[in-house]
Amino acid sequence: MFYSKSYLITIIVFFAIDIVWLEFLAKDLYQEQLGFLLKDNFNAVAAFAFYLFFIAGMLFFVINRAVELSSWQYALFVGAFFGFITYSTYDMTNLATVKDWPVLITVIDIVWGSFLCGITSLVSYLLINYFKI
Repeated sequence: MFYSKSYLITIIVFFAIDIVWLEFLAKDLYQEQLGFLLKDNFNAVAAFAFYLFFIAGMLFFVINRAVELSSWQYALFVGAFFGFITYSTYDMTNLATVKDWPVLITVIDIVWGSFLCGITSLVSYLLINYFKI
């Protein structure tokens, strides 16, 4: 089941955590490792679309089910697994097809995606339950 309030909560949580990572913690790392591939200005429309689609997937595959089961453990661990699978798909494909794609970035991204999706799913689940959405 899909609810707009749950979607809004989840996108805010995901974006807040991810922006701290992208802007403050890993910005220099990505510049150092992937600078040869990065644009000067990112495509905001594509980034916005990613967030919209990705959050819909998290809600559909993880968070709504966690709410149905009343299980914070499901939210955390299945959310982390969702992040592991989705970020692995992106990074392992790049590792296989993009010339000079760094193994370090692949490993860091997969760990980050697992953490990000697990924590986002857990926090979103807790907020959805707290506000009785």
